[in-house]
Amino acid sequence: MFAGSLPFLARAFFARPILLVGLVATVLPLRAQPFELILKGGHVIDPRNNIDGVRDVAVAGGRIAAVAPSLTPAPGTQVIDARGLYVTPGLIDLHVHVFATTGVKGAWAGDNSVLPDGFSFRTGVTTMVDAGSSGWRNFETFRHTVIDRAQTRVLAMINIAGLGMMTNAAEQVVAEFQPAEVVALARKHKDVVVGVKTAHYEQPDWSSVDRALEAGKAAGLPIMVDFGYFRPERPYWQLVTEKLGANDISTHCYRASVAWMDENNRVHGYLQRARERGVKFDVGHGAGSLVFRNAVPAIKAGFYPDSISTDLHTLSMNIAMLDMPTTMSKFLVMGMPLKDVILRSTWNPAQMIRRPELGHLSVGAGADVALLRVSNGEYQYIDSKSGRMRGTQRITCELTLRDGKVVWDWNGRAGTDYQRLPPDYGLREGIDVVVPPPKS
Repeated sequence: MFAGSLPFLARAFFARPILLVGLVATVLPLRAQPFELILKGGHVIDPRNNIDGVRDVAVAGGRIAAVAPSLTPAPGTQVIDARGLYVTPGLIDLHVHVFATTGVKGAWAGDNSVLPDGFSFRTGVTTMVDAGSSGWRNFETFRHTVIDRAQTRVLAMINIAGLGMMTNAAEQVVAEFQPAEVVALARKHKDVVVGVKTAHYEQPDWSSVDRALEAGKAAGLPIMVDFGYFRPERPYWQLVTEKLGANDISTHCYRASVAWMDENNRVHGYLQRARERGVKFDVGHGAGSLVFRNAVPAIKAGFYPDSISTDLHTLSMNIAMLDMPTTMSKFLVMGMPLKDVILRSTWNPAQMIRRPELGHLSVGAGADVALLRVSNGEYQYIDSKSGRMRGTQRITCELTLRDGKVVWDWNGRAGTDYQRLPPDYGLREGIDVVVPPPKS
């Protein structure tokens, strides 16, 4: 029987080498190895690999080197105490606006965007997906001035409108919806382009959605729809049950305009039918796109979003939405288990943008890691329309790794007691000289 299994085992090994190595690293005791860094004693939640328990996580060469109940550091290995924290894959924010380099006042592709590195790592986010701030006319400017210059991994959805979100008017011009141009750019920049976006269309027809679908199909990419203006001529239920296909994304799914609960306080059947079609529902909290009166009963009914995202921009970051951990906290206090919250902030969005190398802690994966604290206390949260909800838990980020390097350290966990360092620490060898003043 075992001999007959050998061909299967060989195929499994070569088809999924990372998973097999990860399994070995998880179950076998490991002696001291030359790891560069070990995160010790944290509670690992890695939904991709079904890990939910205390583990050590080792890093070498910018990649996950081992995940095991106990790892012994070799001399010179940096050890970071992760006890009391949750160790998760680096968070993936599926909906942000970071095209902040245009100089255009009051535009999502302009001053309303934020530069990624100032808001990513401090919140545990290592990957951001810009949701259509740029269109086919200005995407390459976005790439040169933001994507290629950020430490954060920035991916992008190209807006079907030529100028993207530089002005709202630009997203109303049907002649600017050019699928062929979007497809050409998606192919040229396939290393960073992960989808097609349509947003803010005000007219009663389906032009923006149809052209985006055409582009997405030709490029082999999902589309994300920000319906923006809910018109009776093109109802939301028709968007998700007839227009969007498998893996296409409806963002702002808990927006006030979405019909969620029927007269019997049950989730409308069309939403389940859309999910059965493979349509994905994204939070996209933003400044105006999540109300508790929709989200709370939906979560209680077990209809969870497929991805949790912020719709980060200058109008959402300071009052209601705040940041990714706060948005995750809202779903935690609504009743979603922590493991499900992490799934929808890591591995789920990685699959939705077809980047299976992201969102998990498999051995060999890039060492993008977040160390999160779940605090107990009395907290209050507000939605996009000033609705308030009380809760007893809050998620915050204490430390973030990007490619194995500490890029955020709120509580000084990666430091060394200064009294244990050499008396001249901090001086640059061959450059700095301490010159004492003359004796008086």
